[in-house]
Amino acid sequence: MATKKNEQIKGRTDGLVAENRRSRREYSVEDTLEAGIMLVGSEVKSLREGRANIAEAYASVEQGELWLINAEIQTYGGANRFNHEPRRKRKLLVSKRELSKLSQEVERAGRTIVPLKLYFNDKGRAKLLIGVATGRKAHDKREHEAKRDWARDKARILKAG
Repeated sequence: MATKKNEQIKGRTDGLVAENRRSRREYSVEDTLEAGIMLVGSEVKSLREGRANIAEAYASVEQGELWLINAEIQTYGGANRFNHEPRRKRKLLVSKRELSKLSQEVERAGRTIVPLKLYFNDKGRAKLLIGVATGRKAHDKREHEAKRDWARDKARILKAG
């Protein structure tokens, strides 16, 4: 049965399935890229129910391909014995040019490829927003939080005044 264009995911209208909120705190994201993701049918059904977790996931270039590792898409109840493995490696779909750029960033500059958001686009296809990031030290995290808090307080003061 075909899905409806305006089908909501867990009460959301924007198509967002999972978000890695910790990544912006743990890493300094320099560049982002939208990648397709190869899924099996039961994984898509489970994503439509909003049952995914990318908090502990990362992407890696292996044998000339980009893979999403340690992302959890829970099993779909209706799939029965044809279900998928929840934490299997999933291939990410990017162009050759983007792949070579990502692999150079990781090898030369020592950066990490971090998944930021998992969502369905306007055409109903599952997409993963990945970021090329550098890890933050503890003092960098504190400094980042202080700047964010000050910006929030400043906006609150200006709005009230």
